[in-house]
Amino acid sequence: MLARTRSPSIAILVVAGGRGSRAGEGLPKQYRTLAGRTVLARTLRAMRAGAPDASLKVVIHPDDRELYAQCVAELDVADRAALSEAALGGATRQESVSNGLEAIAREGAPEIVLIHDAARPFADPALIARAIEAARAHGAAVPGVPLADTVKEIDANGFVVATPDRARLRAVQTPQSFRFDLIVAAHRAAAAGGREYTDDAMIAEAAGHAVHVFPGDAANFKLTTPEDFARAMDQLKQPSLASLPDVRTGQGYDVHAFAEGDKVWLGGVAIPHSHALAGHSDADVLMHAITDAVLGAIAEGDIGAHFPPSDPQWKGAASSIFLAHACKLVRDRGGMIAHIDATVVCEAPKVGPHRDAIRESLARIMGMDVGRVAIKATTTEKLGFTGRREGIAALAIATVRLPE
Repeated sequence: MLARTRSPSIAILVVAGGRGSRAGEGLPKQYRTLAGRTVLARTLRAMRAGAPDASLKVVIHPDDRELYAQCVAELDVADRAALSEAALGGATRQESVSNGLEAIAREGAPEIVLIHDAARPFADPALIARAIEAARAHGAAVPGVPLADTVKEIDANGFVVATPDRARLRAVQTPQSFRFDLIVAAHRAAAAGGREYTDDAMIAEAAGHAVHVFPGDAANFKLTTPEDFARAMDQLKQPSLASLPDVRTGQGYDVHAFAEGDKVWLGGVAIPHSHALAGHSDADVLMHAITDAVLGAIAEGDIGAHFPPSDPQWKGAASSIFLAHACKLVRDRGGMIAHIDATVVCEAPKVGPHRDAIRESLARIMGMDVGRVAIKATTTEKLGFTGRREGIAALAIATVRLPE
């Protein structure tokens, strides 16, 4: 079910035209820095990590062209290549989203569109995958998180008139996901009717569509106030190596046979080839080996235990989902991945020309510095199944550090 995204079937629209006045004085919040990187750059990298083959379009304020150009300069080559020309926002968020959708339509309508706030830089690949699958299954969908506090409805004088059952309530986030034709038509109807809505789900509801709520992520909060920026800095803090004395090493190994196709996926990078790799997911043999290495370092089984190939929802799934999950397990234990060393074994395709792109892709998915990701390639001198060009093998070692 969670199929790898392939352009132009998926488009991501990032809304970055607001002023963010509640965040305090200074630049619009999407252009402020968090640990040396702008919020918008972090958001775009997160979107790319979750849907590496989706097209990206950003809606910006007409006055922010220079700020946007500076933000784009922070991105690596692959991320910049996914960006189409920015659309200009309108007087309201609704108008800005509509402008972005119409710009995407002119460039070639995708199957699915994700609409995401620029001020939510912590959306992880698993959340993005859920959004895509929910849009495919339901047409219109939003991520939601349960409420921790009891909610009261009050009247104009401040007296309680109702206490909704919080078990039936959700705080809604982005990315909100839709079948593209559905949400474009709904936005056009809203504009024609002269109505303003607070989010895109309400626009879909007003057009008569049922909106599905799928599990959100509490870490995917929106930067709105100065306190949110402080929370974001805390969330970005990485433990120092010296504070993590429990050093673990895990090893991973994976093999996939060649099948019909015209490219192989290695480390999240599509490499043109005379064949594809066969597998239940996207058959990214390198990412599978690294995932197993990370899981092995924390004694959490293997990739099949977490994502069984017998489960149809993982058919065609992007392996970035698996790797991001393994990395999250390390972070949940207060640890960090100190280094990855991996080797691809094959006669073809040549890995060398793609080495840096693979390293950058893996570093982005794992939330690591690219200098901590080593990728090598070798042949078996035409011996064995790899030597006979029947498939590709990959080996990986992960060094993980945990608190005692």
